[in-house]
Amino acid sequence: MASWEEILAEEPPFAQAVAACFAVRKHCTVATLRSDGSPRISGIEAEFAGGQLWLSMMPASVKAVDLRRDPRLALHSPTVDPTDDDPAGWNGEAKLAGRAVEVTDPTRVDQPHRFRIDITEVVLTRVGRPADHLVIESWHPGRGLRQRQRR
Repeated sequence: MASWEEILAEEPPFAQAVAACFAVRKHCTVATLRSDGSPRISGIEAEFAGGQLWLSMMPASVKAVDLRRDPRLALHSPTVDPTDDDPAGWNGEAKLAGRAVEVTDPTRVDQPHRFRIDITEVVLTRVGRPADHLVIESWHPGRGLRQRQRR
């Protein structure tokens, strides 16, 4: 697992492009696991600060309860459609996977929850130049950055 700071230090242009995808709108989507193992998706705000990726949640929210039970999660950036006149000018969309580490006192059920995310995967998908293919970049700890194309 890695911190956001480690990814930014190892692959600055990639990390900056990922952060730009998350900055296009305020709300992104988080996937957590319910107690029966089925997925739950929820809207959430993500924050890149102090070399970390942070998620904050209202007291006793179901997604916080999910993460306390099973810290695995996936996070999808807000989406914006590519323009018809320049699809390759689209920033793309980003996805992260990892584990949530609660940094607030878990006994304080009346307080908001704050989680630091230890990252296990980052993926950036965008339209290539010329705009006849997708470019998919993925980063994993210990493996680094890889790129592939899909037509």
